[in-house]
Amino acid sequence: VAEAELADKGRFLSAKRHAAATRLAQIVEKELAELAMPNARFEVCLLPLEKPAADGFESGEFYLAANAGEAAQPMAKIASGGELSRIMLALRRSIPEGDTVRTLIFDEVDAGIGGEAATAVGEKICRLGEDLQVLCVTHLPQVAAFGHHHFRVSKQEEDGRTRTELTPLLGEERVNEMARMLGGAQVTARTLDHARELLVCSTTAA
Repeated sequence: VAEAELADKGRFLSAKRHAAATRLAQIVEKELAELAMPNARFEVCLLPLEKPAADGFESGEFYLAANAGEAAQPMAKIASGGELSRIMLALRRSIPEGDTVRTLIFDEVDAGIGGEAATAVGEKICRLGEDLQVLCVTHLPQVAAFGHHHFRVSKQEEDGRTRTELTPLLGEERVNEMARMLGGAQVTARTLDHARELLVCSTTAA
């Protein structure tokens, strides 16, 4: 009797998992397309266990094919740092109540993107920041413009040692840093105006 009940409950749970895995994959792929990964294929693979366990008949693993024509492989083995950051962002956007993590760190989430895609990334991270603490390391002004707080990270050498300095940026300091991110060493009146425009547009969009 116990074995029959175990089998019934296990099959019920497995069916629910397969249906949820399909829905999640579709939502994540839509999010990834908006994060400059238009050809990415995301899969939730449910792998049967040799013996039933307390949490069911299978274990789950995320698979990814980042580009068209590639076979999906275990995400943990093939995804780059930037891809992992974007996938984590897509997952949190897809299942915002999926876990109890309250702090997210995104590094290289903007790798290989720019323009409208960078703006989309910044806006999505900003919306996550309404409910969570989000730390984002970025080199793109389109992403930085959406931050509620902006810090500049710089390195200084003192007595043969390298020291990292974190500087909060407010007002015109932030505008100047955004202009530097836009134009490199040459900060001009035009890049300053563009920086101010980005900050205004990000506030409106958020």
